[in-house]
Amino acid sequence: MKVLFLCTGNSCRSIYAEAVFNYLTETRHHAWSAGSHPAGEVNPLTLIWLEKEGIPTRGLASKSWEVLDLAPDVVITVCDDAAGEACPLFFGKAVRVHWGVPDPSKAEGSEAQIEAAFASTFNALRQRIKAMLALPLDELAPEALHDALATIHQTQSRQDGEST
Repeated sequence: MKVLFLCTGNSCRSIYAEAVFNYLTETRHHAWSAGSHPAGEVNPLTLIWLEKEGIPTRGLASKSWEVLDLAPDVVITVCDDAAGEACPLFFGKAVRVHWGVPDPSKAEGSEAQIEAAFASTFNALRQRIKAMLALPLDELAPEALHDALATIHQTQSRQDGEST
């Protein structure tokens, strides 16, 4: 299964999701990430947090979804539309779901508050991805997969106290 994580800047959330998914799935499935208006570089705090968690960062890069030569099976947007952020659209036959999480690169405050924002976003995505990988991904019909992935987001959002 090919999974594409999309957001606007492709510097934090979608990078987290790509790295965590590929780390947890080993070689069974593969994820990529991209953005509609890529920042051009991965946020350094994203890389620091991934390395702190023992997740490889080699090859991670901020890129436009327009340059990917990929026909994904699943497209997951991770923009936080509750904050008025517009997620990129992807047209195609892929299963599409939305897992909105706050953008930690927009966090303000003390160093500890900013680090907490990166940790919160990382943990929210890791929990969703773990739940996704617990599904029988190769066996689910597209509609059932969509419903299961949407339920993961709703359940995790309630647990995290986020908006759906």
